[in-house]
Amino acid sequence: MSELQMPGLESLASAWAERGWLAGLAFTAAVLVVAALRRPARRWFGPERAFQLWLLPPLAMLVSQLPHTTATPARLPPLVYAITSAVAAPLPHAENTGSFDWRIGTLLLWLAGTVIVFASAVAVQRRYRRRLRGATPLPTSLRWPVLRAADASVGPALVGAWRSRIVLPADFAERYDATEQALILAHESAHARRGDGWWSLFAHALVALLWFHPLAWWALAALRRDQELACDAAVLRECGAQRRSYANAMLKTQSPALALPVGCAWSPRHPLTERIAMLKQKPVSTLRRRVGGVALSVFAGMAAGVAYAATVPAVVTADRYSLELSLSFDGKPAQQLKKMCLKPGEYASINGVATDVPPWQGRVAMFPAEKGEIEIRSEIHGGTLDKPVEPMVRTMPRQNATIEIGRDTAGADGSFKGIKLEMTPGIGC
Repeated sequence: MSELQMPGLESLASAWAERGWLAGLAFTAAVLVVAALRRPARRWFGPERAFQLWLLPPLAMLVSQLPHTTATPARLPPLVYAITSAVAAPLPHAENTGSFDWRIGTLLLWLAGTVIVFASAVAVQRRYRRRLRGATPLPTSLRWPVLRAADASVGPALVGAWRSRIVLPADFAERYDATEQALILAHESAHARRGDGWWSLFAHALVALLWFHPLAWWALAALRRDQELACDAAVLRECGAQRRSYANAMLKTQSPALALPVGCAWSPRHPLTERIAMLKQKPVSTLRRRVGGVALSVFAGMAAGVAYAATVPAVVTADRYSLELSLSFDGKPAQQLKKMCLKPGEYASINGVATDVPPWQGRVAMFPAEKGEIEIRSEIHGGTLDKPVEPMVRTMPRQNATIEIGRDTAGADGSFKGIKLEMTPGIGC
C-alpha cells in the first residue's frame, strides 16, 4: 500500500473502532435493561408488550451513531494550548510504513467473524428449506401459503420473512385433533401477522454484527422465548376457552431436527413449563395492554435520549480546515512558513531551509477528533533528522499547538536542537 493510502485506511479503522465501541456500549446497556424489565413487564402488561422491549437494543445502537450538533468552541486562555506539544522519537521510515496497525487487524477480524456467522445462518436456513422439497400445498382460507411437509419431523413452523409460508408436519391430520389443528394454524398465522419472521431476520443480522459479544447470543435466545410467549398470548386472547387443547398441542409437538434462523418453529425447545404456566394465568386486560403500550413508548423515548446524551460528540464537522504554520530551527526565532486551506485528511507538502541546516521536506494533514478537537498529523524527514518521523498532536480550533522534533542539548543555555513547528488550526477557510 502506498504512503498516501495508509493514513486513509488507518483513519477508517480508527473511526470504525470509535463508532463500534459506542454501538457496543449502547447495545450492552439496552440488553441489561431489557433483561431486568422483561419479566416484570410480562406480569404487568402481558407478554406482547414485554416482547416489544426488544426494540430498545437496536434503537439504542442507532441513536448512539447519530451526529451531535457541535457549536464553535469558545477561545480558551492561550497558555492552555501553548504547552500542547508532541516530541517524536525518530523511527525508521521503512519500519513505520511497513508496520501493521492493530485497528486494521481488528477490523478485518470483525469482518471475518461477521461473514462466518452470517454464512452459517444462511446455510442452516437453506438446509431447512431443502427438507421442504416434496411438500404439498393445502387449500386454506389463510392469507399465507400452507404446506404439508413430506417428513413428520418438519413443522409446525412459519418459514421465512418475506413470502412467509406455514409448514405443517406430514402426520398433521393424524397427530392433532380438529381443535388442536385450528389452534396451531392460528398460532402460525399470528406469527406471520406480527411479522415475527422479520424479527428473527433482524435479530440474526444483529448477532452476526456482534458475534464477539456474549450478551448478543443470550439476547437472541431470550428474544425467541419472549416471541413465542407473545404469540401464545395473542392466540389465547382470541381462543381463550381452548387452553387445554392448546397445551395438548404443545405436548404433541416434536422438537425440530434443525434450527430455523429466519422463521418461528413451534416446538418444546422453547421453555415448555413457562408457556404452559402462562396458560393458567388470567389474561391481561385490554386497558393494561394499552397502558403498557404508552409506558413502553415513553420509556423508549427516555432511553433514546439517555443514549444520545451519553455519547460524546465525535467530531467537528467541517468541509475545510485552515492551518497557520510557522517554523524555527535549533531554537532560533520562528518565521512564518505558510497558510493552508485543506479538506479533512488532505495532505499538503511543507519544506524549508536554513543557514547551516540541510533542507527538510514533509507533509501535514488535519483530521476531526473527539470533543471538537482537530488532529494534526505530519511526516517529516531531512534537516537535522537522522531518520523520518511522523509526529501527531491534537488541539482545539483557533488554539496553538507545537510539535518539536529533536532534542534538548546539555549546554548551559539548554538550547533546543531540531525542528519546531507552531500551528494554529481553524474550522473553515
